[in-house]
Amino acid sequence: METRKVQVTGGSTYTVSIPKTWATDNDVEAGTEIEFHPDGDSLFLTPRSDAERTRGTLDIADLSGQALRRAVTTMYVSGFDVIELEAAEISTEQRSTIRDAVQSLVGLEVLEETRDRVVVQDLLDSSELSIHNAVTRMRLISLSMLEDAITALAERDHDLARDVIGRDDDLDRLWLVVSRIFRATLRTPKAAEELGLPREECFDYHSSARQLERIGDHATKIAHLTLNIEEPLPDEVVEAVSDLHGDAVDVIDTAMDALFDEDTEAATRRANEARTGVRAIDERVRAIDELLRELDPTRAQLLGLVVDSVLRSADYGGNIAETALQKAAPTP
Repeated sequence: METRKVQVTGGSTYTVSIPKTWATDNDVEAGTEIEFHPDGDSLFLTPRSDAERTRGTLDIADLSGQALRRAVTTMYVSGFDVIELEAAEISTEQRSTIRDAVQSLVGLEVLEETRDRVVVQDLLDSSELSIHNAVTRMRLISLSMLEDAITALAERDHDLARDVIGRDDDLDRLWLVVSRIFRATLRTPKAAEELGLPREECFDYHSSARQLERIGDHATKIAHLTLNIEEPLPDEVVEAVSDLHGDAVDVIDTAMDALFDEDTEAATRRANEARTGVRAIDERVRAIDELLRELDPTRAQLLGLVVDSVLRSADYGGNIAETALQKAAPTP
């Protein structure tokens, strides 16, 4: 850390020098324009850049399958607008993997293909993306997945179960969008300015989006388990699981309402209600466990996994409530 004294020039202009080492490292010299970004009681400065698109290059010669898919996804989440994938010769299998990865990411399109190069570009305007809208959409999808997974279980509807499994891809795409937006706010103050949100609030949305993505994973798990059920389930077990699901949804909805509430007192009250709801669900789970003991071991184990997934979904709602409490707390 270096310190500088503020000086007054011309009677009304405040000036401060910048460290020479930082200026040299960032190609700042006489005449270079500097951008200032206010953030609460802090002021960030960066050299002004005319580059509109962030480009990244990746050598994929030794990458294939899931490793290549993860590499493309990582470049996307890291914030590159143009991704150049290069190798001495890109195989047909690699091209297929790249296309699959691109289709799973919001806004990406293959811009150029040659024998040794594939260029992928994000066609969305980052300034028009809304982390609030993305998280809101994730809330709707994850809760609808959970509801339909329980319905599929109760009615042994395998088509509905498969539909739930398919929707998990939509949720994952939104999760990656939220991650991309959040990492952009960490990388540059300008991104947070374009969003119109403090970076701390972006962190709260990112943390909550992660919980919603996990809820979707558990809905998918329940759907997969449903595909293994052929015989009708006992009515009392179906009713108990449905009631448990209702309580879990109440927790998640209340926690999300708390997260989005701008009234700090109301947000705190709702968050605490959600946390109390999680504790009440623990009691209901113990009662369901008693019902499962009357079933044969195989079915009891399967339904036990379903109950565990619903319980964990409620716990993720409790985590969102914790985040809402932190968001509503006074700022130091």
